Amino acid sequence: MKKFMIIIGLLLVVFSFASKDVIVVGTTDKIRTLDPANCYDYFSSNILQNVLSGPVDYEIGTANIKPWLFESWDVSDGGLVYTFHIRKDAYFEDGTQIDANVFKYSFDRVMKLNGDPAFLLTDVVEKTEVVDKFTFRVTLKSKFSAFVSVLGYTVAFPVNPKVFPEDKFFEGAPSASGPYKITEWIRDVRIVLEENPKYFGPKPKTPKIIIQFYENAQQLRLALETGEVDIAYRHLDPRDILDLKNVPGIKVYLGASPQIRYLVVNVKQKPFDNPLVRQAIALAVDRETIVNDIFVGLAKPLYSMIPAGMWSHEDVFPKRDLKAAVEILKVAGYTKDNPLVIDLWYTPSHYGTTEADVAQVLKESLEQTGIIKVNIKYAEWSTYVEYFLNGTMGLFLLGWYPDYLDPDDYLWPFLSINGAKSLGSFYENKNVEDLMVAARAATDQFSREMIYKLVQNFHAAEVPYIPLWQGSADCEAHDYIDGIVLEPTQIFRYYILERK
Repeated sequence: MKKFMIIIGLLLVVFSFASKDVIVVGTTDKIRTLDPANCYDYFSSNILQNVLSGPVDYEIGTANIKPWLFESWDVSDGGLVYTFHIRKDAYFEDGTQIDANVFKYSFDRVMKLNGDPAFLLTDVVEKTEVVDKFTFRVTLKSKFSAFVSVLGYTVAFPVNPKVFPEDKFFEGAPSASGPYKITEWIRDVRIVLEENPKYFGPKPKTPKIIIQFYENAQQLRLALETGEVDIAYRHLDPRDILDLKNVPGIKVYLGASPQIRYLVVNVKQKPFDNPLVRQAIALAVDRETIVNDIFVGLAKPLYSMIPAGMWSHEDVFPKRDLKAAVEILKVAGYTKDNPLVIDLWYTPSHYGTTEADVAQVLKESLEQTGIIKVNIKYAEWSTYVEYFLNGTMGLFLLGWYPDYLDPDDYLWPFLSINGAKSLGSFYENKNVEDLMVAARAATDQFSREMIYKLVQNFHAAEVPYIPLWQGSADCEAHDYIDGIVLEPTQIFRYYILERK
C-alpha cells in the first residue's frame, strides 16, 4: 500500500508539472542573495527582475528604456537634479504602497549598507529627497548621462521597509512588487514563483514557474530530454547545445550577447603588483583554443572589456605572442631557472561545467612560455566571492553581464576605485577615473567614444583585467513552450513564457 501511495504521489507531481498553469525551468546556476542591496550576480538579479518592479524597465526584446514605477521625470540644474514622478497603483504583496518614502528608504539603505553593487549609486548620488508622497528627487555628485539606465538594474529596485531591515542585509525572499511572488525557496534545490495578485502590470502568461537547481550540465540535459523540466536555462555544455539541435521536440535558442569573460588580476598582490607580469600573462593567454575547442564556436575572442558590437569598442589588447611574453618576463627577472609561480583560480559550477577546462587551457597556454608555472585552485561560488572581495586570490576567472547597456558599464565598475574593489582587482588610477567622470558628463556620443577609447588603451597598458571571450546567449526548451526571448539586456522574463 505504501509503494502504491508513493507512485500515486509521483504521478500527481508529473501531472501538476504538465499543467498549462505550470512551467518547470532547470538550471545549474545558483542564487546568492535576493537582497537588491547586496545582489550582484546574474541569476540572483534575474530572479529579482521577475519578482520586483524597477523604476524603469526595457521594452521587451530591445535595449530601449521605458518608464515603469517612475511614470516620468524632469532633469534640472545642469543635469544634476532628477525629479521622479511615481505611479500611484504600485504595491508590495502585503499591500504596502510604493511611494517616495519607500524609494528614499531603499536608495539610502543601499548606500548605507555598501554591499557589492552599492557603488553604482554611491559613486553618483549626492542625496535623496521626498518632495511629496509620489515625487522623489535625486541629486547627483556630477553629471551622468546614463543615470536613468542605471535605474533599470536591481540595485535601484525599491524594497518593502516592513520586510527589509535598514541596518543589515536580508537573507530571505523579498516582498514582491512584480509579476511573481516567491511561495517556496529551498536553497540550491527549488524556488517557486506564483502570480502576484497585487502587481499593477499584466498578469503572467503562466501562473506558476518552478525553477529546479541541478548540480551539473549532464543532469540538466537529462532532465530536459526526459521531460522533468520544460526549459533548460544556464548552463548546458556547448557540445550538448549543438547536439540538442537534432533532438526531435526540443528547440535551441541562440542569440548574440554582451556577456564577457575575463581574468581578474589583483594588482595589490605579489607578483601581480608588477605590471610587466600582468602584460606577459595577457600576451600568453590562448583565446582561440578556448573558443574553438571548449566552446565549439559558440563564443568569440575578446580584446577589450567593452564587447564587440557596442559603440566605442576597440581591440586594444594584443593577440597571442609567446615570444613577446617571454621577453617581458625576462625583463621582470624571471627565467626557466627562476620561474614565475602563480595560482589560477576558478569556480567549478557557477559558470557551467566548462570552467575547469578553461582553467586547464589557460594553465597550458601560460606554461608554454617555459617560464610560468601555474597551480590551479578552485572554490565554490559563495566562498569564491568572499575570496575576491577580501583579496585572497591574485588571478581568477570571472564573468560580466550588463547592469545597463552602455560602455560605461564595462569600464566604470572595473576601473573606478570603488568598482575595482567590488571585483577584486583593487586597481586605482585617478587619471583614468577622471576620464570616465568626464565621459559620464558628456552628452554627445562622439565625445564619450573618444574618451572611452583612451580609457581602453590605459586598461590594456596596465592590465588589471584580461578580456578572454564574448559569449552567446542560449536557452533550450521543448517545442510546446512559447515566449522565450533572448534579450540584449540579458533579462530572462519568466512571466511571458507559456505552453502552446
